[in-house]
Amino acid sequence: MSLHIQVVPMLSDNYGWLLHDMVQNVRAVVDPGEAAPVERALGNEKLDLILLTHHHADHTGGVDALRHRYGARVAGSASERRRLPTLDIALAPGDPIMVGAERGETIATPGHADGHVAFYFPSVPALFSGDALFSLGCGRLLEGSAVQLFESLHRFDILPDDTLVFCGHEYTQANADFARHVDPDNTALRARAAEVASLRQQGLPTIPSTLGQERAANPFLRAPDVATFAKLRKEKDNF
Repeated sequence: MSLHIQVVPMLSDNYGWLLHDMVQNVRAVVDPGEAAPVERALGNEKLDLILLTHHHADHTGGVDALRHRYGARVAGSASERRRLPTLDIALAPGDPIMVGAERGETIATPGHADGHVAFYFPSVPALFSGDALFSLGCGRLLEGSAVQLFESLHRFDILPDDTLVFCGHEYTQANADFARHVDPDNTALRARAAEVASLRQQGLPTIPSTLGQERAANPFLRAPDVATFAKLRKEKDNF
């Protein structure tokens, strides 16, 4: 595995992710909500590719400045092309995306946004889930339905437990509070909540988690059916 992944905090609680294929010395960034933090993280290095999970401004606000400075190509969902910055690579579900020698897969994950996609790199393994899946939570249903997001999240069922989950926001502590409210007897959740509290006390990110952790503790992944999922999502919106 040659893909190095670095967190890039930005805005108030967003995370961008800087990917470096160390074999071919190719760099990409996932969801740059602003340019300056990415530029600081890069230093004097180049940027070759920008990967976008969806069109919301807090995930795309830095794209044009980064493209202008580095000449980076931009890749995102073909179905979102009218709402995304200009795409050089328009991706459909199942399409591969290369970061140097590292091959990723595009996964359709609508629900939070109509054309939302996630990117999975099996060599790590790593899942860049944008705002579809958070640690101990999931995205709001801003543009889609509970059915869509439930199905989107279960597209991850085939991925291994050790898959690292790199999501778009530092929401984990608030998500843990809700998760413990609806699932108070879950020992895996209690352990994860304690880990999260410790990390935040140290000023550290709680991301990445693993899909195994999420399957054990995330109430939205544990929901047995769409009706339960929809009820949880509505309750979380008002928590």
